[in-house]
Amino acid sequence: MRLSVAVVGGGITGLAAAYRATELARERGIELDLKVIEARGRLGGTIATERTDGFLVEAGPDSFLSEKPWALALCRRLGLESKLVRTDDRYRKVFVWYRGRLHALPDGFQLLAPTRLLPFATSSLFSWPGKLRMAMDVLLPRGGGDDESLGAFVRRRLGREALERVAQPLVAGIYTADPDELSLAATMPRFLEIERRQRSLILGLRRVLRAAPQPGTSGARWSLFVTPADGMEALVRALAERLPDSSAILGQRVASVERRGGRWRLATADGVRVDADHVILAGESHGAARMLRYVDPALATLLGEIEYAGAATVSLGYRRADVPHPLDGFGFVVPRTEGKSVLAATFSSVKYPGRAPEQHVLLRCFVGGALDARLLDEDDAQLLRRARAELREALGITAEPVLGRLARWPASMPQYRVGHLARVESLERRVLTLPGLHLAGGAYRGVGIADCVRSAEAAADAALTTT
Repeated sequence: MRLSVAVVGGGITGLAAAYRATELARERGIELDLKVIEARGRLGGTIATERTDGFLVEAGPDSFLSEKPWALALCRRLGLESKLVRTDDRYRKVFVWYRGRLHALPDGFQLLAPTRLLPFATSSLFSWPGKLRMAMDVLLPRGGGDDESLGAFVRRRLGREALERVAQPLVAGIYTADPDELSLAATMPRFLEIERRQRSLILGLRRVLRAAPQPGTSGARWSLFVTPADGMEALVRALAERLPDSSAILGQRVASVERRGGRWRLATADGVRVDADHVILAGESHGAARMLRYVDPALATLLGEIEYAGAATVSLGYRRADVPHPLDGFGFVVPRTEGKSVLAATFSSVKYPGRAPEQHVLLRCFVGGALDARLLDEDDAQLLRRARAELREALGITAEPVLGRLARWPASMPQYRVGHLARVESLERRVLTLPGLHLAGGAYRGVGIADCVRSAEAAADAALTTT
């Protein structure tokens, strides 16, 4: 059997879909004609790693979650598992920049709620009224709705301080989003499920932690976040090397997709045409909406309703002696109430080995996002100055950096607004009416690398399933 598959988008989703398609074709004896069409002149999408003067700089994602199995399983199939590194557990602390200084997030704080009494009670991050309000979670009844904003959920269960000083900055670091717009069911269904099953978040999280594997037991080999020792682009290279020869078409932006006689025809802005039995659209949903506007206007409308935010990363290298702070953690997050430009900062060379030369450190800041989109209108020099000024306030660094890099990612982060899952279910039903069309990527059911891999492999499975 011969089958042709065109994948639009050469980021991690498109590459994972293409690789899965080649695996399945080989297993099932299918002669596969595969094309991966990418608008940029390189593969990888937002994943980009640079090595310079002993620094390893990630312009985009620097790791993936190990508790979601799909990316780790992909690395295992690619032979990359032995080249993965985990975070340094000696420095698992995360700080919150509040009222001009860094406060450690209390030990045992599980993203939204505390699970250990003493560290929470002695924390300088919260006032006593705020601590008492959070503790009221153990007495509050269950909520009644199926979906609500994350902001509304945290206020209802834990109070304003928990939202402003922890939930909002942590969510901004993950989703670059406004928690009052973000769907709880689409982004953090775990907390919705805990409330439904256990009623109290605090008590429910404690029970979950007691049942979780402990360090040294089966299932606990990896830290929560892992990354290739040579940077995230190692994953891109491994996938690209396993694609069939001449399957990647770079520097070509798909301008139109149309259905022709039971097959699909793609045309790029430069006139390149590709015919295929199956098409996997693996880029941003706004791009898919543009391509499908004449194929299915209703589907294109649904895709266009998924909003995006942009962000930028600023990486700065310093001599270790020029950084007064002990850097005894993975980094810090910044509440919106502080009025700063930096959303969060990662101590990259502390979090992972091999990110800076000896006697140097690498720090990475995030700016922009849904709550501060105007910042991305500023030029590179101005954004670098902002990041340096705020690192001076937070960490006491007055010296000139020995390295500075900035990467912009406009309209790259999908915003899962309240009602997102209902919208996704509607567009998935529309896609089923278009044989041979498949959607994959971070716009639908998860924004992380692992979620993108899961989505990509599901699309490839559907394309290679024969009746």
